[in-house]
Amino acid sequence: MPFRRSRNGIRESRQSGTNRKATDQEPQAPEARSLKPEAYVSALTMLAVRELSEAQVRQRLARREYEADDIDLAIERLKAERALDDARTAGAIARRETAFRKRGKLRVQLALSRAGIDRTVARRAIDETFGQLEPGTLIEAALDKRLRGRKKVEDQAEYARLYRYLAGQGFDSDEIRRVLDARRRRTED
Repeated sequence: MPFRRSRNGIRESRQSGTNRKATDQEPQAPEARSLKPEAYVSALTMLAVRELSEAQVRQRLARREYEADDIDLAIERLKAERALDDARTAGAIARRETAFRKRGKLRVQLALSRAGIDRTVARRAIDETFGQLEPGTLIEAALDKRLRGRKKVEDQAEYARLYRYLAGQGFDSDEIRRVLDARRRRTED
């Protein structure tokens, strides 16, 4: 007999109109469970807007107060249909962080970690994304963005500010020093 949940937490029978508390309901056998289309459709709608990881979809469905079984079934179906793929999501996040935000490896790794992507999947996406880039071009682009077209580093105080900025963007300290020293030498010539 189909039930729907009302706003006050009572399950209502669609056929007889009688109300029963959810705890009065007999537990269904695992093979008798079926996916409620609401959780699946809600997750599919979320994925239509942007790439999300499995952890993000789970968190958002839980926030909307779907039951854990419904969330699990929706995730399984989305994975089977390849609508939900953490490797693809990790690649998209890594490309967004490098291409648009001009961030380094550490910052990309942090973004993937926050998205709930597994470390091995994240490492693969980072290696693939940074393997396609020329060494040094990303940090140069981030520095040009910060300097807004200027080519030189004025003084030691600006050098320190730029160093902190680039470190915060996730670049390696040796690479930061190399690029900033080259810019400073360029201004001295």
